[in-house]
Amino acid sequence: MSEVSGDIDYAALFDAVPTPLSVLDRDFVFVEANQAYLEITGRTRDELIGHHLFDVFPVNPDDPNADGPENLLASFRRVLETGKPDTMILQRYDIPRPGSEGGYEERYWSPVNTPVLGEDGSVSLIVNRVEDATAYVRDSLAHPTGLADAGGGGLQAAGGKIAESELYARARELYEHNERLRRAHAREHEVALTLQKAMLPTHMPLELRNAAVRYRPAQGSLNVCGDWYDLINLSEDRFAVAVGDVVGRGLEAASVMGQLRSALSAAMRVADGPAQALYGLDLYARSLDGALATTAVKLDIDTHTHTLTYSSAGHLPPMLCHPDGYTELLDQATDVPLAARSRPSHRPQAITTYVPGSTLILYTDGLVERREESIDIGLKRLSESLARHRDLGPEEIADNLLEDLGMNRGTADDAALVVIKL
Repeated sequence: MSEVSGDIDYAALFDAVPTPLSVLDRDFVFVEANQAYLEITGRTRDELIGHHLFDVFPVNPDDPNADGPENLLASFRRVLETGKPDTMILQRYDIPRPGSEGGYEERYWSPVNTPVLGEDGSVSLIVNRVEDATAYVRDSLAHPTGLADAGGGGLQAAGGKIAESELYARARELYEHNERLRRAHAREHEVALTLQKAMLPTHMPLELRNAAVRYRPAQGSLNVCGDWYDLINLSEDRFAVAVGDVVGRGLEAASVMGQLRSALSAAMRVADGPAQALYGLDLYARSLDGALATTAVKLDIDTHTHTLTYSSAGHLPPMLCHPDGYTELLDQATDVPLAARSRPSHRPQAITTYVPGSTLILYTDGLVERREESIDIGLKRLSESLARHRDLGPEEIADNLLEDLGMNRGTADDAALVVIKL
């Protein structure tokens, strides 16, 4: 635990928190516990710190139905897998009586397990918060009126007493219902991933064109999003690259993204330049629900003449980093987003040259936009990072850009990134 930061003694603060808290490592070994946790479990720090939780609190061998330890372990594993807090329903988890008394003491708990993320974004510790509900359960057994069903049945048994097994069975029903919801969510997530993979290009000339791509859906979005990228060969000396961003996120945005990406991919192959391709995409977007205000940018790259021809529909400008570290924004052909005008109009187009060895990146706003700061700050941060890593290969540049812009710690918005070494 941290000792002192400024005028705050965080170790003392943690110990004084009235809620029982313990801290476990990834192997479920106690790292720390506050005074409330020690009091509620009847243990000393020496009996906890450095010991495995399930060695200190093993399953009650006299209870054939004891599943509290198993449920707690499953919750810990969910925290490690998802990196998100896991709230458990009421659990019966008997613990050994402290000292030399022997035997087990019946206990009911309401646990919440919360991850502590390390610098790499993975779970390094788990905070186990517990509330002892034993007194409440025993009081409910003795005074059942507060727990009777709204219809007057269910929990209240004949004679005005609630059977303990009935109370626990109800808690178990809730737990099994939560498990069914988790399994349904996992299936939905798998379907979403399959859909996302089907809508994004899988056979791109990345190695041939010395390029790399990265894709980061927003946290809590089923790992799908409305950002897209595409890279296609036009001839031996020419290829095209595009990036787009649908408003919103999740499955709805992803479905719109898939249709727009396919339409632009087709237009890129037949249109005479980026502006014409975006004009055709604008026509199509007007007939597609959810496509309003989508942004997109497209570039044609000629490796023989060393030229970049580009056009943007309201998208953040691509960034070109020259071999000497000078970076510039390709912002001379920016127009409104798709379907934003009352009627379609032709799009602007610009052309610029590049020096071999330069690095070109296309990206969506999730990479640079942060709620608490101007987007210019994010663009400056991206420019400095690109200049700093310009001598690396595209894969290494992509990884470093994500790290420098905090993308490996999660983001509230979707993000796509294409890095091309020219």
